[in-house]
Amino acid sequence: MLPLLLIYPLLAVAGALTHREIFPLAALLLLLTVVMLPRLAARRIGPWLVWLGLLFTLFLVSLYGFAGLLLEGVPILINALLAYWFGRTLGTPEPLVARFVMAIEGSARLAQPGVADYARQLTWFWTLLLGAQAVLLALLLLCAEHVGLLARFGIVSPLPISERWAAAWLHVGGYMLLGVAFLLEYGYRRWRLRHLTHPGLHDMLLQLALKWPQLSRGYRAASS
Repeated sequence: MLPLLLIYPLLAVAGALTHREIFPLAALLLLLTVVMLPRLAARRIGPWLVWLGLLFTLFLVSLYGFAGLLLEGVPILINALLAYWFGRTLGTPEPLVARFVMAIEGSARLAQPGVADYARQLTWFWTLLLGAQAVLLALLLLCAEHVGLLARFGIVSPLPISERWAAAWLHVGGYMLLGVAFLLEYGYRRWRLRHLTHPGLHDMLLQLALKWPQLSRGYRAASS
């Protein structure tokens, strides 16, 4: 799925720069297919019917010129859902990053000095960063010159933002920010918890991918 995901931002930026409906439509179709690919691979009729129905709906939406608007809302939705996913675990004994630690390195790792506190702090960090990103992206979508929602409804934006800068951040910059934040946090974690040994970045990402199902349900729930 990774090569397909790498094509997605290219299509999104092409649509923002050319204003041709075919590019956002292709990006939405690609994203929908990637999301549903595991269910489609099971070769059951239900997911295939849902997929075909959604494809037809997107085609109808594109006929009315709204594919681009839907595409611009995707990054906002992704960041908002991720912020909610992290944030809703802060009120529990098992914040989301603690689940990551237990899934990748085991519960004994979480009991080591400083790990549990750092896991909760890091859950707060991702909640706030993703929430702030969702707000920023929504602001860009509203206030972008010529193509922002305010401009489309004939309302003068109180904070005019360059159309190209808004499109670049909506479809590329926002994802790059999360990648850079992840790498910087990984380096900071190794320094802050330098009294402990750490798995390599490749091994950590591999274990994270392998344990993803239990992370989405909660580590203890999946292990019971």
